[in-house]
Amino acid sequence: MKCLLCESFSFSHICKNCQETFLTPSLYKRKLLGIEVLSFYKYSEIKNLLHTKHTDLGYYIYKILAQNSFKKFAESFELLHQTVSVAVDDVPHSGYSHTAIINKELKSSYIKPLYNKLRARNSISYSGKSREFRLLNPRNFEIKNFKEKEVILVDDIITTGSTLTQAIQMMRANKKDVLFCLTLADVGI
Repeated sequence: MKCLLCESFSFSHICKNCQETFLTPSLYKRKLLGIEVLSFYKYSEIKNLLHTKHTDLGYYIYKILAQNSFKKFAESFELLHQTVSVAVDDVPHSGYSHTAIINKELKSSYIKPLYNKLRARNSISYSGKSREFRLLNPRNFEIKNFKEKEVILVDDIITTGSTLTQAIQMMRANKKDVLFCLTLADVGI
């Protein structure tokens, strides 16, 4: 097959050379409700790749992005004890869940990914919507019980921070301590 970026022959949808050239992650930070949100890419740099999320191709693209960022993060992350990561609204669309894909890459001796734990009762899409729209149409998250108290929240994109703010509030309401949040991309940088 051909690399989607350079069109060279490749065994992957994005060749290793393009992954090293264009998909080397950086670390961007912001805070929500006193919780640090770490992102690996500027949204503007990978926007077209992220827009594949509800297509068949998106499964492969998100896996590549997650391996280049979340997996490398997990390999260097250390804690005194094991914690869990929870993906925001990991409902499958088009045969897979993009947030579950990135959450899976966090698996390490210190991080255990959990699935189907934080789901939105409101399935309205926030994509391209204003901050006002997001505030008027909350996700209304529900949490499925799990025993661990410390959590890393995982999402693909942070724009206004509305989704992660609601997720943090739901975790706190259920006596969970959010250590930090991880996203692939930050729109605000």
